[in-house]
Amino acid sequence: MESSSEMALTYVTGGARSGKSAYAQRLAEGRGGDLLYVATAGVHDGEMAERVTRHRQARGSRWTTLEEPLDLAGTLPAAAAGKGAVLLDCATLWLSNLFFHHGEDAEKVLADVDRFVTSLPAVGPPLFVVSGELGMGIVPENRMARAFRDLAGEVNQKLAAAADEAWLVASGLPLRLK
Repeated sequence: MESSSEMALTYVTGGARSGKSAYAQRLAEGRGGDLLYVATAGVHDGEMAERVTRHRQARGSRWTTLEEPLDLAGTLPAAAAGKGAVLLDCATLWLSNLFFHHGEDAEKVLADVDRFVTSLPAVGPPLFVVSGELGMGIVPENRMARAFRDLAGEVNQKLAAAADEAWLVASGLPLRLK
């Protein structure tokens, strides 16, 4: 679990239940000061509400939470001010929110992603971005799922390219990509 003090962006990816979020949280908690957790998921059912409650309890008192489903570029720089680190979990859910918000229009989604990547220098404290790796499974059976999977791959490439450090987590084990 290495992380240098000069990094602005650390990208952490992996499959579902791979340990990517826990790893990114440990990296962020290695920083001093108060921490900001940026939640992109919406709570639409009881199971998700229970999951959110468990995660908040597990984070502890150093963390504050910002719930932002769409406008990361517009809200993150101000919300991050004065924090020791920021954990954004997760870019895949953010992408899903944008995908449906923009009526599956990939160009509009990518414009928002590009705006976010451009805003990264204004964030200030180290930022840890968690994103799901969707491209290692089967090809989805329907057009919308394939379009989303392809878009997620493109967005993950943009985030990884912008990162100072990138990690792939599989079976709870981190592998440094860059």
